[in-house]
Amino acid sequence: DPYYRFNDVMYRWISLDNWTYSRTFKTPFDVRKWQKVNLVFEGVDTVAQILINNITLGRTDNMFNRYSFDITSVIKEVNFIEVRFLSAISYAAEQSRCHKAYSIPPACPPPVQKGECHANFIRKEQCSFSWDWGPSFPTQGIWKDVRIEAYNHYHLIHFSLTSFFVKSAWQWSLEIESIFDVVSSKPIAGLVTVSIPKLQTQQTFSVKLQPGEGSIVLLVNINKVRSSTVEAWWPNGHGKQTGYNMTTTFIMEAGYQIEKFSKAYFRTVELVEESIPGSPGLSFYFRINGRPIFIKGSNWIPADSFQDRVTYDILWLLLKSAADANMNALRVWGGGVYEQDEFYDICDELGIMIWQDFMFACALYPTDQNYLESVRAEVSHQVRRLKSHPSIILWSGNNENEAAIASNWFSIPYADREVYIKDYVMLYVKNIREIVLTEDKSRPFIASSPTNGLESVKEGWLSQNPYDTHYGDTHFYDYSNDCWNWTVYPKTRFASEYGFQSWPSFSTIEKVSSTEDWSYTSNFSLHRQHHENGNDQMLQQIGHHFKLPQSTDPIKKFKDMIYLTQVMQAQCIKTETEFYRFSQSEIIKGEGHTMGALYWQLNDIWQAPSWASLEYGGKWKLLHYFAQNFFAPLLPVAYEDKGVLYIYGVSDLHVDHKLTLRVVVHTWSSLEPVCTLAKDGVTVKAQSAVPIYKESINDLLERCRNCTRKSCVITFCLVGEGGLQSPTNHHFLSSLKDAVGLEKTQLSASVSQRDDTYVFVLQTTAIAPFVSLDVGNIKGRFSDNGFLMTEKKKVVVFYPWEPTSVEELEKSLALTSLVDVV
Repeated sequence: DPYYRFNDVMYRWISLDNWTYSRTFKTPFDVRKWQKVNLVFEGVDTVAQILINNITLGRTDNMFNRYSFDITSVIKEVNFIEVRFLSAISYAAEQSRCHKAYSIPPACPPPVQKGECHANFIRKEQCSFSWDWGPSFPTQGIWKDVRIEAYNHYHLIHFSLTSFFVKSAWQWSLEIESIFDVVSSKPIAGLVTVSIPKLQTQQTFSVKLQPGEGSIVLLVNINKVRSSTVEAWWPNGHGKQTGYNMTTTFIMEAGYQIEKFSKAYFRTVELVEESIPGSPGLSFYFRINGRPIFIKGSNWIPADSFQDRVTYDILWLLLKSAADANMNALRVWGGGVYEQDEFYDICDELGIMIWQDFMFACALYPTDQNYLESVRAEVSHQVRRLKSHPSIILWSGNNENEAAIASNWFSIPYADREVYIKDYVMLYVKNIREIVLTEDKSRPFIASSPTNGLESVKEGWLSQNPYDTHYGDTHFYDYSNDCWNWTVYPKTRFASEYGFQSWPSFSTIEKVSSTEDWSYTSNFSLHRQHHENGNDQMLQQIGHHFKLPQSTDPIKKFKDMIYLTQVMQAQCIKTETEFYRFSQSEIIKGEGHTMGALYWQLNDIWQAPSWASLEYGGKWKLLHYFAQNFFAPLLPVAYEDKGVLYIYGVSDLHVDHKLTLRVVVHTWSSLEPVCTLAKDGVTVKAQSAVPIYKESINDLLERCRNCTRKSCVITFCLVGEGGLQSPTNHHFLSSLKDAVGLEKTQLSASVSQRDDTYVFVLQTTAIAPFVSLDVGNIKGRFSDNGFLMTEKKKVVVFYPWEPTSVEELEKSLALTSLVDVV
């Protein structure tokens, strides 16, 4: 296993070598019968020379491009094919050496990442040269399908459809684009019929295809009467993800017909950047089908260093886990890969909106002719491949490269800045943006993230400060300040990246380590941490509010550390995300109207400490369980300001609700509440965040007798008619390391089976903070985890992802709460 212990370093030699793939194959058809024969590679990783029968067909230099070679004149009955790869590392180094005029930073990743240099000189998955959460495995090989196509007359190369709503006609229309290769020497005429039975829409077009490669664009208007009943595609939590079966039939005079089956989705997307009353700057939010949507979700990185291990089942598991945690969006981050078709199919199905970066991240890039040509081919191929997906709501040029120049990450002397600014505009604006605008008019484009949006455009595509909270989106990381203190967070228009690290659970680490590795300070633990001082930063953040483990048993100490990093991460990101959610409807000192919270990051590429909420293999960290609550459609959120407790009602629901707010105060030492307050008739407004409760902490402590900040804790929830209920939230009045009255508790669980799920009945003898259920390597997830247990009994359901049994679950179960950490 390349992920075992120190293998990422041991196997470095593999990527420094050149490798050749070859085989002999028989052609399964009579080559003389076909006018044209192509050899098509959907993906080659990355630099290769391709030969058939010792004749060079061409070369590849871009992992993200599709390559097609005409082999009509070279194919025989028996053939010898070779793909001769060049080491990506040596190619990148050579490209960098050839770029003599000026250097293009960064030359190499920081030493802590144990990576390779000059990733920005090769069009390849940037993080495969290492990242601050992943190993360096610069792969080479054929990473997508390869096939031979033979045809006469004409051949359909590409097919896509995008929907538009024509306001003036109050009607939906579809734009269908087909790209053909016409082999015959004269034009071919024919008919194209588009049919969407469910919408009683059928249209026939007569078309003429010219010799060579050409495209035809058809505009299909949806039957006027049906247009009003079209069900739009909605994001998760806002409606259904309806798609309509559509058949497109091409009947050309050359005789044979092509039938194309696809799904038509109807949805509109607008990125709204307008002035806001009482605030300088501009808004930055998405309207889907005319409705403003608060974006809730995370950032997606490649699910494995070896893409062929990423199966449909793995994608489904990770994306379904995002949807199950009430997410409606993910950002496909610009240092990985444009994901496989199945990824976007699943997002279409689950209602997960995609913010799609182009694959450029945290670096400056060259703009010589060959490089730009390769990028242009890549962008046009990817936009064509992906634009039919309703889930994609935004194209973004790169990750953090506007900020890299604006904040001068690479210490470029002021006199030389212009060269890099010119390159930046050349690459993202004059090339990528131009192609996107030509290929896809159905969704917005921004040049970078973070960006100031229209303000960046106004300043020549490079703003003075891309982190300005009054415009666009922001990325924010702060590991030294206390994360429970909401005042350190930017009251931004849109938070597209923010996060804290934690360790994956012991069962995940165990698979790739040996006994001597099982300590927080082992060589293995240091080797796995690719972020400078990351392990110490976690300790420091934990230390603000929790006691560090002191156990003399090294393995217990290690497990306690892992648990505490997960508790800390969950609590930190909860605090920050709730701050973004309650800021959506208010402007304070010109800041606010926050309309998006995408934490860094959703998934893991290997078993290591990282910012992820899903471990490698899909296991939910405590953060992911917290996300299920802090992204809930209805949620009460509390914060303190100058000794006053405020509770906001946050709602993504489409209608206002009259609800009851229940506020319960417990002393740490008793399961009996000290006092309960029910406030009836609380109006929580649709799609907004409004203050619903306010009380000074002193009054509250007085009202609930015998309470001090250290001895009491507050829980609260919203309850409405017809079973409408929010998750129960909590607010700590002091650090838990200072809590008075927390007792050692007897936690126990009984397990039983109910249909396809398992029911865990938990019992406690005292209040238990951050109760964690862990069933080791048994794949599945719980209905709730990491919770504050304030009642004697709690029922938690386990949803298995593979067959298991009551016996197995009982045997594997580890129950931990904060008081078990010693």
